[in-house]
Amino acid sequence: MKTPTLLLALAALATLVGCSRSRDTIKVGEYASLTGKEAGFGQTSHHGVVLAIEEINAAGGVLGKQLELVFEDNQTKPGESATAAKKLLSREKVVALIGEVSSGRSLEAAPIAQAAKIPMIAPAATNAKVTQVGNYIFRVCFIDPFQGTVMAKFAKDDLKAKKVAILSSVSNAYSLGLAKYFKETFVPAGGVVAAEKNFSEGDKDFRAQLTAVKAANVDAVFVPGYYTESALIVRQARELGLKMPFFGGDGWEDEQLLNIGGEALNGCFYSTHFSPENTDAAVAKFVAKYKGRWNGEVPGAFSALGYDAVYVLADAIKRAGTTDGPKLRDALAATKNFAGASGVTTLDQDRNASKPATIIALKGGKATFYKTVAP
Repeated sequence: MKTPTLLLALAALATLVGCSRSRDTIKVGEYASLTGKEAGFGQTSHHGVVLAIEEINAAGGVLGKQLELVFEDNQTKPGESATAAKKLLSREKVVALIGEVSSGRSLEAAPIAQAAKIPMIAPAATNAKVTQVGNYIFRVCFIDPFQGTVMAKFAKDDLKAKKVAILSSVSNAYSLGLAKYFKETFVPAGGVVAAEKNFSEGDKDFRAQLTAVKAANVDAVFVPGYYTESALIVRQARELGLKMPFFGGDGWEDEQLLNIGGEALNGCFYSTHFSPENTDAAVAKFVAKYKGRWNGEVPGAFSALGYDAVYVLADAIKRAGTTDGPKLRDALAATKNFAGASGVTTLDQDRNASKPATIIALKGGKATFYKTVAP
Protein backbone atom coordinates (compact mmCIF):
# COMPACT_ATOMS: atom_id res chain seq x y z
CA MET A 1 0.00 0.00 0.00
CA LYS A 2 1.13 3.56 -0.62
CA THR A 3 2.07 5.86 2.26
CA PRO A 4 -0.37 8.63 3.32
CA THR A 5 2.08 11.25 2.08
CA LEU A 6 2.26 9.68 -1.35
CA LEU A 7 -1.52 9.32 -1.46
CA LEU A 8 -1.93 13.03 -0.86
CA ALA A 9 0.68 13.75 -3.52
CA LEU A 10 -1.15 11.55 -6.01
CA ALA A 11 -4.46 13.23 -5.27
CA ALA A 12 -2.86 16.62 -5.80
CA LEU A 13 -1.24 15.44 -9.02
CA ALA A 14 -4.56 14.22 -10.36
CA THR A 15 -6.03 17.71 -10.31
CA LEU A 16 -2.91 19.33 -11.72
CA VAL A 17 -2.18 17.08 -14.69
CA GLY A 18 -2.08 18.97 -17.95
CA CYS A 19 -2.14 22.57 -16.78
CA SER A 20 -4.02 24.84 -14.43
CA ARG A 21 -7.80 24.96 -14.72
CA SER A 22 -8.95 27.30 -17.43
CA ARG A 23 -11.25 27.57 -20.38
CA ASP A 24 -8.44 26.15 -22.49
CA THR A 25 -8.67 22.69 -20.95
CA ILE A 26 -10.97 19.74 -21.44
CA LYS A 27 -11.97 18.37 -18.07
CA VAL A 28 -11.99 14.60 -17.69
CA GLY A 29 -13.35 13.15 -14.45
CA GLU A 30 -12.07 10.04 -12.74
CA TYR A 31 -13.46 8.32 -9.66
CA ALA A 32 -11.66 5.35 -8.10
CA SER A 33 -10.49 3.83 -4.83
CA LEU A 34 -7.31 5.70 -3.99
CA THR A 35 -7.72 4.74 -0.33
CA GLY A 36 -9.60 2.04 1.54
CA LYS A 37 -9.71 -1.75 1.40
CA GLU A 38 -9.37 -2.03 -2.39
CA ALA A 39 -7.04 0.90 -2.97
CA GLY A 40 -4.71 -1.37 -4.92
CA PHE A 41 -7.25 -1.44 -7.74
CA GLY A 42 -7.71 2.31 -7.90
CA GLN A 43 -4.08 3.28 -7.50
CA THR A 44 -2.85 1.14 -10.40
CA SER A 45 -5.70 2.22 -12.67
CA HIS A 46 -5.11 5.85 -11.70
CA HIS A 47 -1.42 5.57 -12.59
CA GLY A 48 -2.38 4.41 -16.07
CA VAL A 49 -4.87 7.27 -16.44
CA VAL A 50 -2.32 9.89 -15.36
CA LEU A 51 0.35 8.53 -17.71
CA ALA A 52 -2.03 8.62 -20.69
CA ILE A 53 -3.13 12.20 -19.97
CA GLU A 54 0.45 13.38 -19.57
CA GLU A 55 1.42 11.77 -22.89
CA ILE A 56 -1.56 13.22 -24.74
CA ASN A 57 -0.89 16.69 -23.36
CA ALA A 58 2.82 16.47 -24.24
CA ALA A 59 1.79 15.62 -27.81
CA GLY A 60 -0.36 18.74 -28.07
CA GLY A 61 -3.58 17.72 -26.34
CA VAL A 62 -6.94 17.20 -28.03
CA LEU A 63 -8.69 19.70 -30.33
CA GLY A 64 -5.97 22.18 -29.45
CA LYS A 65 -6.65 21.94 -25.72
CA GLN A 66 -4.94 20.23 -22.81
CA LEU A 67 -6.73 17.49 -20.90
CA GLU A 68 -7.31 18.30 -17.24
CA LEU A 69 -7.88 15.36 -14.91
CA VAL A 70 -10.24 15.99 -12.00
CA PHE A 71 -10.10 13.09 -9.56
CA GLU A 72 -12.38 11.92 -6.73
CA ASP A 73 -11.42 9.21 -4.25
CA ASN A 74 -14.40 7.00 -3.37
CA GLN A 75 -12.39 5.52 -0.48
CA THR A 76 -13.76 2.05 -1.36
CA LYS A 77 -16.94 3.02 0.50
CA PRO A 78 -20.47 2.14 -0.66
CA GLY A 79 -22.30 5.19 -1.99
CA GLU A 80 -19.19 7.32 -2.45
CA SER A 81 -18.90 6.61 -6.19
CA ALA A 82 -22.36 8.08 -6.74
CA THR A 83 -21.41 11.13 -4.69
CA ALA A 84 -18.17 11.51 -6.66
CA ALA A 85 -19.97 11.20 -10.00
CA LYS A 86 -22.52 13.88 -9.03
CA LYS A 87 -19.74 16.26 -8.00
CA LEU A 88 -17.67 15.69 -11.13
CA LEU A 89 -20.65 16.12 -13.43
CA SER A 90 -22.51 18.98 -11.78
CA ARG A 91 -19.73 21.04 -10.19
CA GLU A 92 -16.67 20.27 -12.29
CA LYS A 93 -18.56 19.96 -15.61
CA VAL A 94 -16.37 17.13 -16.88
CA VAL A 95 -16.95 15.94 -20.45
CA ALA A 96 -16.62 12.26 -19.53
CA LEU A 97 -16.04 9.97 -16.55
CA ILE A 98 -13.29 7.35 -16.24
CA GLY A 99 -14.11 4.68 -13.69
CA GLU A 100 -14.43 2.31 -11.99
CA VAL A 101 -12.44 -0.92 -11.77
CA SER A 102 -15.10 -2.40 -9.48
CA SER A 103 -18.40 -3.43 -11.08
CA GLY A 104 -20.38 -2.58 -7.95
CA ARG A 105 -18.99 0.94 -7.75
CA SER A 106 -19.44 1.42 -11.50
CA LEU A 107 -23.09 0.48 -11.08
CA GLU A 108 -23.44 3.22 -8.48
CA ALA A 109 -22.19 5.95 -10.81
CA ALA A 110 -23.49 4.74 -14.17
CA PRO A 111 -27.13 5.86 -13.72
CA ILE A 112 -25.91 9.36 -12.84
CA ALA A 113 -23.78 9.62 -15.98
CA GLN A 114 -26.62 8.19 -18.06
CA ALA A 115 -29.11 10.72 -16.70
CA ALA A 116 -26.69 13.57 -17.40
CA LYS A 117 -25.99 12.25 -20.93
CA ILE A 118 -22.26 12.32 -20.26
CA PRO A 119 -20.22 9.27 -21.35
CA MET A 120 -18.65 7.02 -18.72
CA ILE A 121 -15.88 4.55 -19.58
CA ALA A 122 -15.20 1.76 -17.08
CA PRO A 123 -11.64 0.47 -17.38
CA ALA A 124 -12.24 -2.93 -15.79
CA ALA A 125 -15.83 -3.34 -14.54
CA THR A 126 -16.64 -6.76 -15.99
CA ASN A 127 -20.20 -7.38 -14.73
CA ALA A 128 -22.56 -7.51 -17.71
CA LYS A 129 -25.07 -5.19 -16.01
CA VAL A 130 -22.73 -2.17 -16.09
CA THR A 131 -23.27 -1.16 -19.72
CA GLN A 132 -26.91 -2.28 -19.58
CA VAL A 133 -27.57 0.85 -17.49
CA GLY A 134 -27.74 2.87 -20.68
CA ASN A 135 -26.23 3.96 -23.96
CA TYR A 136 -23.78 6.43 -22.41
CA ILE A 137 -21.96 3.69 -20.48
CA PHE A 138 -18.90 1.99 -22.03
CA ARG A 139 -16.05 -0.28 -21.01
CA VAL A 140 -12.66 -1.23 -22.50
CA CYS A 141 -12.45 -4.71 -20.93
CA PHE A 142 -14.01 -8.11 -21.57
CA ILE A 143 -17.13 -9.05 -19.62
CA ASP A 144 -17.89 -11.80 -17.11
CA PRO A 145 -19.88 -14.10 -19.42
CA PHE A 146 -16.63 -14.50 -21.36
CA GLN A 147 -14.41 -14.62 -18.27
CA GLY A 148 -16.65 -17.20 -16.60
CA THR A 149 -16.58 -19.36 -19.71
CA VAL A 150 -12.79 -19.09 -19.94
CA MET A 151 -12.30 -20.20 -16.34
CA ALA A 152 -14.80 -23.05 -16.64
CA LYS A 153 -12.91 -24.42 -19.65
CA PHE A 154 -9.60 -23.83 -17.87
CA ALA A 155 -10.80 -25.84 -14.86
CA LYS A 156 -11.88 -28.71 -17.09
CA ASP A 157 -9.06 -28.73 -19.66
CA ASP A 158 -6.00 -27.46 -17.76
CA LEU A 159 -6.75 -28.39 -14.16
CA LYS A 160 -8.52 -31.62 -15.21
CA ALA A 161 -11.12 -30.87 -12.54
CA LYS A 162 -14.32 -32.90 -12.54
CA LYS A 163 -15.67 -31.69 -9.19
CA VAL A 164 -15.26 -28.12 -7.97
CA ALA A 165 -16.43 -25.92 -5.13
CA ILE A 166 -17.39 -22.25 -5.56
CA LEU A 167 -16.87 -19.62 -2.87
CA SER A 168 -18.46 -16.29 -3.81
CA SER A 169 -19.23 -12.99 -2.11
CA VAL A 170 -22.93 -12.31 -1.59
CA SER A 171 -22.21 -8.58 -1.27
CA ASN A 172 -20.38 -8.26 -4.59
CA ALA A 173 -22.14 -8.06 -7.99
CA TYR A 174 -18.90 -9.00 -9.75
CA SER A 175 -18.44 -12.15 -7.65
CA LEU A 176 -22.01 -13.39 -8.02
CA GLY A 177 -22.05 -12.76 -11.76
CA LEU A 178 -18.76 -14.51 -12.40
CA ALA A 179 -19.82 -17.53 -10.32
CA LYS A 180 -23.06 -17.73 -12.31
CA TYR A 181 -21.34 -17.70 -15.71
CA PHE A 182 -18.70 -20.18 -14.58
CA LYS A 183 -21.36 -22.64 -13.43
CA GLU A 184 -23.41 -22.22 -16.61
CA THR A 185 -20.44 -23.43 -18.66
CA PHE A 186 -18.83 -25.96 -16.30
CA VAL A 187 -21.93 -28.03 -15.48
CA PRO A 188 -23.25 -28.53 -19.06
CA ALA A 189 -19.72 -29.64 -20.01
CA GLY A 190 -19.98 -32.52 -17.53
CA GLY A 191 -18.47 -30.88 -14.46
CA VAL A 192 -19.97 -31.10 -10.97
CA VAL A 193 -20.25 -28.21 -8.52
CA ALA A 194 -20.12 -30.23 -5.31
CA ALA A 195 -20.25 -27.29 -2.89
CA GLU A 196 -21.31 -23.65 -3.10
CA LYS A 197 -20.55 -21.42 -0.15
CA ASN A 198 -20.84 -17.66 0.39
CA PHE A 199 -18.99 -14.96 2.26
CA SER A 200 -19.26 -11.17 2.54
CA GLU A 201 -16.77 -8.42 1.72
CA GLY A 202 -14.62 -7.70 4.76
CA ASP A 203 -14.91 -11.20 6.26
CA LYS A 204 -11.72 -12.51 7.86
CA ASP A 205 -12.60 -16.07 8.88
CA PHE A 206 -13.56 -18.58 6.18
CA ARG A 207 -12.93 -21.81 8.06
CA ALA A 208 -16.57 -22.87 8.20
CA GLN A 209 -16.93 -22.61 4.42
CA LEU A 210 -13.60 -24.33 3.85
CA THR A 211 -14.49 -27.18 6.19
CA ALA A 212 -17.53 -27.86 4.00
CA VAL A 213 -15.33 -27.67 0.89
CA LYS A 214 -12.92 -30.18 2.40
CA ALA A 215 -15.78 -32.59 3.10
CA ALA A 216 -16.95 -32.31 -0.54
CA ASN A 217 -13.64 -33.78 -1.73
CA VAL A 218 -13.33 -31.52 -4.80
CA ASP A 219 -10.54 -31.27 -7.37
CA ALA A 220 -10.34 -27.46 -7.39
CA VAL A 221 -11.98 -24.40 -5.86
CA PHE A 222 -13.22 -21.36 -7.78
CA VAL A 223 -13.11 -18.09 -5.80
CA PRO A 224 -14.47 -15.19 -7.89
CA GLY A 225 -13.66 -12.58 -5.25
CA TYR A 226 -11.39 -9.62 -4.71
CA TYR A 227 -7.75 -10.02 -3.73
CA THR A 228 -7.98 -9.52 0.05
CA GLU A 229 -10.62 -12.15 0.79
CA SER A 230 -9.32 -14.52 -1.91
CA ALA A 231 -5.79 -14.50 -0.47
CA LEU A 232 -7.08 -15.08 3.06
CA ILE A 233 -9.28 -17.94 1.83
CA VAL A 234 -6.32 -19.72 0.24
CA ARG A 235 -4.12 -19.21 3.30
CA GLN A 236 -6.74 -20.65 5.61
CA ALA A 237 -7.41 -23.50 3.19
CA ARG A 238 -3.77 -24.55 3.34
CA GLU A 239 -3.87 -24.38 7.14
CA LEU A 240 -6.81 -26.80 7.01
CA GLY A 241 -4.87 -29.18 4.77
CA LEU A 242 -6.59 -28.39 1.45
CA LYS A 243 -3.95 -28.86 -1.24
CA MET A 244 -6.01 -28.57 -4.44
CA PRO A 245 -5.60 -25.56 -6.75
CA PHE A 246 -7.70 -22.48 -6.11
CA PHE A 247 -8.46 -20.16 -9.02
CA GLY A 248 -10.26 -16.87 -9.61
CA GLY A 249 -10.90 -13.96 -11.92
CA ASP A 250 -9.41 -10.53 -12.42
CA GLY A 251 -10.47 -9.50 -8.90
CA TRP A 252 -7.28 -11.28 -7.80
CA GLU A 253 -5.19 -8.83 -9.82
CA ASP A 254 -3.12 -6.83 -7.35
CA GLU A 255 0.32 -7.07 -5.75
CA GLN A 256 -1.40 -7.31 -2.36
CA LEU A 257 -2.68 -10.76 -3.31
CA LEU A 258 0.82 -12.20 -2.94
CA ASN A 259 1.63 -10.00 0.03
CA ILE A 260 -1.36 -11.44 1.90
CA GLY A 261 -1.38 -15.00 0.57
CA GLY A 262 2.35 -15.66 0.26
CA GLU A 263 3.51 -19.19 -0.49
CA ALA A 264 0.01 -20.53 0.14
CA LEU A 265 -0.90 -19.29 -3.34
CA ASN A 266 1.57 -21.59 -5.10
CA GLY A 267 -0.32 -23.68 -7.63
CA CYS A 268 -3.18 -21.19 -7.95
CA PHE A 269 -4.35 -19.31 -11.05
CA TYR A 270 -6.46 -16.35 -12.11
CA SER A 271 -7.71 -14.74 -15.28
CA THR A 272 -6.99 -11.13 -16.14
CA HIS A 273 -6.70 -8.66 -19.02
CA PHE A 274 -2.97 -8.10 -19.47
CA SER A 275 0.47 -9.37 -18.59
CA PRO A 276 3.63 -7.22 -18.57
CA GLU A 277 5.45 -10.37 -19.71
CA ASN A 278 3.68 -10.21 -23.07
CA THR A 279 6.37 -9.72 -25.72
CA ASP A 280 4.15 -7.71 -28.07
CA ALA A 281 5.92 -4.49 -29.08
CA ALA A 282 3.04 -2.25 -27.96
CA VAL A 283 2.96 -3.91 -24.55
CA ALA A 284 6.74 -3.66 -24.12
CA LYS A 285 6.64 0.06 -25.02
CA PHE A 286 3.84 0.71 -22.51
CA VAL A 287 5.62 -1.21 -19.76
CA ALA A 288 8.82 0.78 -20.29
CA LYS A 289 7.01 4.12 -20.22
CA TYR A 290 4.97 3.16 -17.17
CA LYS A 291 8.00 1.96 -15.20
CA GLY A 292 9.84 5.13 -16.13
CA ARG A 293 6.98 7.32 -14.93
CA TRP A 294 6.22 5.44 -11.71
CA ASN A 295 9.71 4.73 -10.31
CA GLY A 296 10.06 1.18 -11.59
CA GLU A 297 6.54 0.02 -10.67
CA VAL A 298 5.48 -2.82 -12.97
CA PRO A 299 2.07 -2.15 -14.56
CA GLY A 300 -0.79 -4.54 -13.96
CA ALA A 301 -3.97 -5.14 -15.92
CA PHE A 302 -5.80 -2.20 -14.40
CA SER A 303 -2.87 0.11 -15.22
CA ALA A 304 -3.16 -0.85 -18.88
CA LEU A 305 -6.95 -0.57 -18.92
CA GLY A 306 -6.95 2.85 -17.24
CA TYR A 307 -4.38 4.00 -19.80
CA ASP A 308 -6.44 2.65 -22.69
CA ALA A 309 -9.69 4.17 -21.40
CA VAL A 310 -8.16 7.65 -21.66
CA TYR A 311 -6.76 7.05 -25.14
CA VAL A 312 -10.09 5.66 -26.39
CA LEU A 313 -11.79 8.77 -25.02
CA ALA A 314 -9.24 11.12 -26.61
CA ASP A 315 -9.61 9.33 -29.94
CA ALA A 316 -13.40 9.71 -29.78
CA ILE A 317 -13.15 13.43 -28.96
CA LYS A 318 -10.92 13.92 -32.01
CA ARG A 319 -13.30 12.02 -34.27
CA ALA A 320 -16.33 13.84 -32.88
CA GLY A 321 -14.60 17.21 -33.21
CA THR A 322 -16.39 18.26 -30.04
CA THR A 323 -16.94 17.35 -26.38
CA ASP A 324 -20.71 17.65 -26.70
CA GLY A 325 -22.20 14.70 -24.80
CA PRO A 326 -24.43 13.09 -27.45
CA LYS A 327 -21.90 13.56 -30.26
CA LEU A 328 -19.07 12.24 -28.09
CA ARG A 329 -21.25 9.26 -27.14
CA ASP A 330 -21.79 8.45 -30.81
CA ALA A 331 -18.07 8.66 -31.54
CA LEU A 332 -17.25 6.35 -28.62
CA ALA A 333 -19.85 3.85 -29.80
CA ALA A 334 -18.15 3.80 -33.21
CA THR A 335 -14.73 2.82 -31.75
CA LYS A 336 -13.20 0.11 -33.94
CA ASN A 337 -9.78 -1.57 -33.96
CA PHE A 338 -8.17 0.87 -31.53
CA ALA A 339 -4.74 -0.53 -30.64
CA GLY A 340 -3.77 0.03 -27.03
CA ALA A 341 -1.69 -1.38 -24.18
CA SER A 342 -4.29 -4.03 -23.32
CA GLY A 343 -4.91 -5.08 -26.91
CA VAL A 344 -7.19 -3.95 -29.71
CA THR A 345 -10.48 -2.34 -28.61
CA THR A 346 -13.59 -2.63 -30.73
CA LEU A 347 -16.85 -1.75 -29.00
CA ASP A 348 -19.89 -3.85 -29.89
CA GLN A 349 -23.54 -2.76 -30.04
CA ASP A 350 -23.75 -3.10 -26.25
CA ARG A 351 -20.65 -0.91 -25.76
CA ASN A 352 -18.54 -3.83 -24.53
CA ALA A 353 -15.02 -4.67 -25.70
CA SER A 354 -14.19 -8.09 -27.07
CA LYS A 355 -10.69 -8.98 -25.90
CA PRO A 356 -8.66 -12.09 -25.03
CA ALA A 357 -8.16 -13.21 -21.43
CA THR A 358 -4.76 -13.83 -19.90
CA ILE A 359 -4.27 -16.68 -17.41
CA ILE A 360 -1.74 -16.02 -14.64
CA ALA A 361 -0.06 -18.82 -12.67
CA LEU A 362 1.13 -18.21 -9.11
CA LYS A 363 4.31 -19.99 -8.12
CA GLY A 364 7.42 -19.24 -6.14
CA GLY A 365 5.82 -16.12 -4.71
CA LYS A 366 5.37 -14.61 -8.17
CA ALA A 367 2.62 -14.06 -10.74
CA THR A 368 3.71 -15.61 -14.05
CA PHE A 369 2.14 -15.53 -17.51
CA TYR A 370 0.54 -18.92 -18.28
CA LYS A 371 -1.51 -18.57 -21.47
CA THR A 372 -3.81 -16.32 -23.50
CA VAL A 373 -7.38 -17.35 -24.37
CA ALA A 374 -9.02 -15.65 -27.36
CA PRO A 375 -12.73 -14.73 -27.42
